[in-house]
Amino acid sequence: MKDYIEERAIEIGEYIISSKATVRQTAKRFGVSKSTVHKDCTERLARINPSLAAGARKVLDLNKSERHIRGGIATREKYAHMHTQA
Repeated sequence: MKDYIEERAIEIGEYIISSKATVRQTAKRFGVSKSTVHKDCTERLARINPSLAAGARKVLDLNKSERHIRGGIATREKYAHMHTQA
């Protein structure tokens, strides 16, 4: 694995843990795809730094368990915004 990929995987893991960021937020921050973030956290980081990977995995699992709530909030805000413009 190339050095810059390892460095990116470590930075992504640290960022997710420190900011409790979602995969989408992390991908936007680092300018990579969601697939790359996921692969960095689940595969690459597990080989480089297992404890960091476990910490990132906890945050990602929590975000995944809450995503239906975030989706509902986003939908409610969307329709509330549409009604205020009309």
